[in-house]
Amino acid sequence: MCNSLIPAAYRAAGSDADAGTGQARQGFPPAPEPLPVPVMDNHTHLDFPNGDRPVAIAAAMDAAEAVGVQGAVQVGCDLESSRFTVQAVELDSRLLGAVALHPNDAPDYARRGELEAALAEIEQLAAHPRIRAIGETGLDFFRTEGEGLAHQRYSFRRHIDIAKRLNLTLQIHDRDAHDDVVQVLREEGAPERVVFHCFSGDEELARICNTAGWNMSFAGTLTFKNAKNLRAALAVADPDLVLVETDAPFLTPHPHRGRPNASYMVPYTVRAMAELTGTDLAELCTRIGENTVRAYGSWA
Repeated sequence: MCNSLIPAAYRAAGSDADAGTGQARQGFPPAPEPLPVPVMDNHTHLDFPNGDRPVAIAAAMDAAEAVGVQGAVQVGCDLESSRFTVQAVELDSRLLGAVALHPNDAPDYARRGELEAALAEIEQLAAHPRIRAIGETGLDFFRTEGEGLAHQRYSFRRHIDIAKRLNLTLQIHDRDAHDDVVQVLREEGAPERVVFHCFSGDEELARICNTAGWNMSFAGTLTFKNAKNLRAALAVADPDLVLVETDAPFLTPHPHRGRPNASYMVPYTVRAMAELTGTDLAELCTRIGENTVRAYGSWA
């Protein structure tokens, strides 16, 4: 692999200098061919470690913009990352933000007796005009069990309330909890705009989202060989509700699975979506861009 194909900012952060070694597999992948029409990465974590050295926000967005990813939603998972998100959206106009307590972090705040104060700060941070979503929040039955699940449910309900009162989009983390997430949304009354981040359901959940008007955001997992459920879901998903994301630095799409992810990798997933649905690539990009603006508002 030619090292020059990797954006400069990521060559500095990764370990691709020696492309002839197995260690190079841990570095950042090459940049894809640019998309014909720009799209947005609606879920990324620019504060998470990316290789050996951090990548500056402007450099990360420059690399994304060079391949047709003109904007991104920087997402907070706890108070520290949510504070970072507010700073990030002030530094680069190509970013919008989401703030929340991740469902796996909410029980920790609760055990320390800090959950109410943390939720209050999330609401304060969410008042920033470039914070357009409450997220990622939701339920995760994979890593949390016991009394932690009660704290997750309480936190999720509180985040739904904040999103509705502030008229913000709700960005949902749903891991092994599809039925319960839908139940809570129905019991509380979902906000006007809902995004299932890193959609992980099947045809049934996709049809529920179609009926409710909830957005389904597909990540690099769609390209994994064992993701038949996601491909089946995409096949029935309302095209006006489909978004794309990276969840960077995680979930790098095939053929680079296992290496670090970044917003500049979105085109790999978009091209897979176009191929799977038999949609013209430019037409799909245009639709994804329009869907994303409807979900979060204008980046301008």
